[in-house]
Parts: sequence; structure tokens; C-alpha cells
Amino acid sequence: MPSGSSHGPWTASTARKPDFTGPAARRVPEDKQKTENRKRENQMSLIAKENSGANIEPIAPGVYVAVCYGLIDLGTHLNPLFGNEAHKVLVQWEIPEVRGDFDRDGQKVSLPRAISKRYTLSLSEKANLRRDLESWRGRKFTAQELAGFDLRNLLGAACQLQIVHETNKEGRTFGTIAAIMALPKGMPKPAPENPQAFFSFEEAGANPVLPAGVPEWITKIITESNEWRKTHAAGQAPAKSPVARAVEEETEDVSF
Repeated sequence: MPSGSSHGPWTASTARKPDFTGPAARRVPEDKQKTENRKRENQMSLIAKENSGANIEPIAPGVYVAVCYGLIDLGTHLNPLFGNEAHKVLVQWEIPEVRGDFDRDGQKVSLPRAISKRYTLSLSEKANLRRDLESWRGRKFTAQELAGFDLRNLLGAACQLQIVHETNKEGRTFGTIAAIMALPKGMPKPAPENPQAFFSFEEAGANPVLPAGVPEWITKIITESNEWRKTHAAGQAPAKSPVARAVEEETEDVSF
């Protein structure tokens, strides 16, 4: 089974840190007003909006077996609260037990629901990434691993996720990962159903191509990063891989 390596191309380490209801509208003759209303309705029907997912029921609280299928480099961003910059990475899991019906090639298919968590790309002593990975692996990092751990080792690795519910300022309830744990001894590892998704600025070069199916909210974060803005015009979106991918919104034997 693979173990942590300091030779990977993308590693976390301790070192890397108009008002239509007013008086003017009421003075318009009725027939003309109806015509204007129809025009506005026709115009609105041409406006496409991304589904925000607000109507999707969040994954119920509990502990689930999950498989890591995605690692996305979000780039470096300024934290306005602390006034410092940090390199961020998104880890994505699928949960085989929780299913949803999704469109793929014009057909409805049953696929695992997905959940993700954002981290600072660091293995410093207090880093959340280090804490969660040590809990997932069931052991501490060695000094050699802390010098540079290849996160690609996570892809395809299984674990248990504890999911809890939180509520944002707008009152929307969503699922979030509270803890990551190793699979119980003897529990079989589920096979991933999503193609693995990996993106790294370090490997992408000047013309980054994102894995297919990366949600727009993730793409937006990437295009706001320092790395993206250094090489692209404002508002230019990354190209997407043509390979179709399913949706988005953790033993004693260490498998990575």
C-alpha cells in the first residue's frame, strides 16, 4: 500500500505556508402595459441561472463511510480577518450510502452524494489539515512526512466522516464535516464511483484545465486566487476537461 512521500509534485508541509409598479407604470394604457409585461416575461425566460442547491436536502447528521475522489488546488487567497495570505486546498469525498438521482448523458442515474472541506495547505502543528489527516490515518506524521506529504495519496482512500448540521447567516442549513476517522478494522473499503479529480497550479502551468464537473462556486474561488490572476485576464474561466464526472455540493493499515 502506498505511504506518504516527499517526492510528489504537490505537497503539504510544515514549511509551506427599474420600478414597474410606480405611478408612471399605472398611467400606461392597459393593452400597452400587457405588451410590456409580456416582453419582460420573454426576456426573463432567456436568463440562465446556476442552481444554487438551496432546495437540496443536506446530508443528514451522522457517521458515514466515504471515499476521497477529489483534490482541488484553490490557490492563494487573502484572509481579510487576519490580513494574511494562505494557500488553500479542497478535499472532496463521496458517500456511497447517501444517494441522489443526477443527470448523466441525458439519463437519470443514481450516484453518491458528495461533500468537501477546505483546508490551508500546511502541516504545521496546529493546522486543521494535519489534525484531520492524523486522525484519518490513525497515527502521527513522521518527521520525513512532515517535510513534504504528497496529498495525491488521499485519492481513493476510504474513511469515516462525522457530518453535523450548521446554519449560515441567511438561515440555510447545510452539512459540514466535524471529524474524520479511519475505517474500523476489517471493514471493506468501498470502490469509488466518481472518476478521480485532481488539479494543481504547480502542474497546470500557464493554461490550467480543471477536471470535468467542478462546480462553478469552486471555479470562482480558483479564478480569484493570486496564481490565477498572475497569468489570466480578469474574469477568464479555466477550461474544463471533456471527461464527464458525477456531482458535487474517511484500519490499522494506513493506505496513504
